[in-house]
Amino acid sequence: MTFDLSVENIKCGGCANTIRTRLNKLDNVDDCQVDIESGVITITGDAAEKAQITSLLLKLGYPETGTAEGLKAAAAKAKSFVSCAVGKMSSD
Repeated sequence: MTFDLSVENIKCGGCANTIRTRLNKLDNVDDCQVDIESGVITITGDAAEKAQITSLLLKLGYPETGTAEGLKAAAAKAKSFVSCAVGKMSSD
């Protein structure tokens, strides 16, 4: 099954690389594509495991749109900068 998740804080190819790398390591994800401009991740896999996927994205700093506010949103943004940097280094 294929489903989309709209997430926050995707800024560049480094962010997209981190998201693809980490999600594709999950047993319940067969593939994922990241649209940087729209902030949408298209996931092919088990939609029943969406909670696990969104939890991992939050830990990486990419919360599902509308789910993080205030300090939680600020913390997610800070985490996304680290994930972005890691993704840039991994893509070289």
